[in-house]
Amino acid sequence: MFDTIKTFIDVAADGSFSAVARRHDIAVSSVARKIGALEAELGAKLFVRSSRSIRLTDAGEQFLSRAKNIVAELDDAKRTLADLHGDHRGLLTVTVPAAFGRRYVVPAIASFLRLHPLIEIEMHLSDERVDLTAHRVDVAIRIGILPDSDFVATPLAPMRRLVCASPDYIARHGRPATPEQLMDHNCLTVASAPLPAGWWCFAGVQREAALAVHGTLRTDDTEALLEAAVAGIGIVHLASWLVGDMVKAGKLLVLFPDLPAPLKKIPSAIHAVRMPGRSHAAKAQLFIAHLKTCFGDPPYWDRF
Repeated sequence: MFDTIKTFIDVAADGSFSAVARRHDIAVSSVARKIGALEAELGAKLFVRSSRSIRLTDAGEQFLSRAKNIVAELDDAKRTLADLHGDHRGLLTVTVPAAFGRRYVVPAIASFLRLHPLIEIEMHLSDERVDLTAHRVDVAIRIGILPDSDFVATPLAPMRRLVCASPDYIARHGRPATPEQLMDHNCLTVASAPLPAGWWCFAGVQREAALAVHGTLRTDDTEALLEAAVAGIGIVHLASWLVGDMVKAGKLLVLFPDLPAPLKKIPSAIHAVRMPGRSHAAKAQLFIAHLKTCFGDPPYWDRF
């Protein structure tokens, strides 16, 4: 049946039994028999034939798109099985938030490609959330709260948000002893409204609603907030993976290191997401496992 469907797709593309026969070095009558058998199986005429041309019927037009999907899915399944039982090879497409990708995924990709030299990776660095149902993406790295979906999501690391300031800022303005005292400090935050989930929220403070902090800088770029904090402009509340290097280097201080996460906080983490049944599953799983190994537990950016 699969070979017959491929013959149907070829005839639809070429508009000729004889052209398909020549391309595959078979008799024209063999092509005609395959099409006739498919029409009998479907109970519908797929082509209108004349002495000079052949064209799709309405039923043929409708079946063509489905036939192409059938062939594509089976080809994908064959590639997945080949990956499972042979050398891992071919293209893997990955999409990653820009800052996290540059800092942590690129080094992991470097070691992954050394281990699997027959695999190629196409990586897209973007903070836009790519629609996996519309684009051919094998693995998407997502940070934050995952909406309910049919995707396969593998947790890579927890998501921690830390309140930080530079030693220079603390020397000039003092160190807040409690989250409530942040209201009296220059707090640097995002320009978007409403605030992303978890920003300026603390366990046991204001029923864990976001504090109405204010400051002299708001921006839609978290790396800009990081640089501003290092420069001593104010206090930030950023992901640990973003501030970790600056904390280790002594350029930022964690202000409330023992403060627990908000109890009412919706679980937030860093996940690797893929679509079941469509992605190159074996390569995707291999890559995701490598990321988990590289990041560690706890992740290396949280070890300070």
